[in-house]
Amino acid sequence: MQADPLSATFAALADPTRRAILARLSRGEASVSELAEPFEMSMPAVSKHLKVLEHAGLISRSREAQWRPCKLEPEPLKAVDAWLDEYRRVWEARLDRLEDYLRKIQQGVSDDDGSKA
Repeated sequence: MQADPLSATFAALADPTRRAILARLSRGEASVSELAEPFEMSMPAVSKHLKVLEHAGLISRSREAQWRPCKLEPEPLKAVDAWLDEYRRVWEARLDRLEDYLRKIQQGVSDDDGSKA
């Protein structure tokens, strides 16, 4: 059974190595060996990470002669941002209500001389 795209994206983002690979690709295309350089792991292990990212649609690979560059694909990240935006709006509304409530409480707090404001 294939996971929905958002689940595949979150699963790919769950690993710190894959997030580091995406961070590197945010600066531009890179070869597999360039992506593997900062990690102490085998090339097959790096390739497995790249396959997960590719399956989630977060990267694409092309071929230019002997060079096979990997490229960041932003669409799945836009879907994550849209999903998070719904929750961001909910929490901002809750925090706005809390701020209003605290402001009302502070307005009802006693002055320094003990009388109500």
